[in-house]
Amino acid sequence: MIIFGVAFLALCTLTGIFVGELLGKAIGVPANVGGVGIAMVLLILIGSYLKKRGLFNPESEQGIKFWSAVYIPIVVAMAAQQNVYGALAGGPMAILAGVAAVALAFMLVPVLDRIGRKKLEADPTLPADPVKPLTSSGRG
Repeated sequence: MIIFGVAFLALCTLTGIFVGELLGKAIGVPANVGGVGIAMVLLILIGSYLKKRGLFNPESEQGIKFWSAVYIPIVVAMAAQQNVYGALAGGPMAILAGVAAVALAFMLVPVLDRIGRKKLEADPTLPADPVKPLTSSGRG
């Protein structure tokens, strides 16, 4: 059932946040340190384990897929907001580092695009133009 997938995601999230809080206190930082990352790693590892054992059915997987599509962008936006506050408080060097990281990421987009196209060209089972759907006659 889909609700089991949602419950599994919630359990991993709560565990990750708890461990992140403990980790933050252990190193003397008054914040959650890596809780979301820990939750995602738990979700991947435990989900893979359960799927290999046949204990995780496709309906449960749909619950995780739905919430992960919603959850990940929200978490990224929250983390970006915290990073902006930290950058403004940290001064110009922190802002410069952030701008440089974003510029580098934008410059890597064409490189990643070329890598993806090479994989499409190398795989003969994929259509030549993945965007253009095939018609009923089998021709594009």
